[in-house]
Amino acid sequence: MLGLLYDIHGNLPALEQVLEQAEAEGVGRWLLGGDYGTPSPWPLETLDRLEQLPGATWIRGNGERWLCEPPLDRPEVMESYAIFSGGLPGDVVDRLYGLPPRAELDGVLYVHGSPLSDVESFAPQPEPGEERLLDGVRDRLVVFGHSHRQFRRPGPAGVDLLNPGSVGMPLDGDTRAAWAVCTDHGAFEFRRTEYDNQRAAAAYRELAGDFGAMAAGRILRGSD
Repeated sequence: MLGLLYDIHGNLPALEQVLEQAEAEGVGRWLLGGDYGTPSPWPLETLDRLEQLPGATWIRGNGERWLCEPPLDRPEVMESYAIFSGGLPGDVVDRLYGLPPRAELDGVLYVHGSPLSDVESFAPQPEPGEERLLDGVRDRLVVFGHSHRQFRRPGPAGVDLLNPGSVGMPLDGDTRAAWAVCTDHGAFEFRRTEYDNQRAAAAYRELAGDFGAMAAGRILRGSD
């Protein structure tokens, strides 16, 4: 089976429980969909754990891109990245920034936000103009993350849209870690995993700046 892990955001307690469940289910390959560890209480520990996974395909999220291309129009993000990115070794930054923005496995296209952008994504319900986000992609399954909401629905241009949800910071009202698997028969199935979100929230609160308090609230509520 293929395990799909998106938007971990350095939430190591959530990741550890997800991997325990996934390995018990026989997951032997991995698609890692970006936004891995920075900024967070456990950036390097999260990366170290992911690097141990067999048969892993990595793609870059906006979080990894922002390490070298900070979003100048978002001062709240700039603040948190200024605090944390300086603590990452240069070779780690280079490796994360150099990840590909998309991958194709078994005929499925995997991106972080959408085929067009790593910061523009699809909503759970159809919205006007969303065909623009496909950037010419048609008639296939597109797996994406970024919005932290687990869902699957038809999209425009014959596309099937699937979001596995966020391992580390779900925003769909369910505080359990969200992820998905693709079975050996090619069927995609959603998963939710209980973990110690109180431990995770406490660690985020100890971070400097406003980011930690915001992230802790998201973890405890499962929403903004």
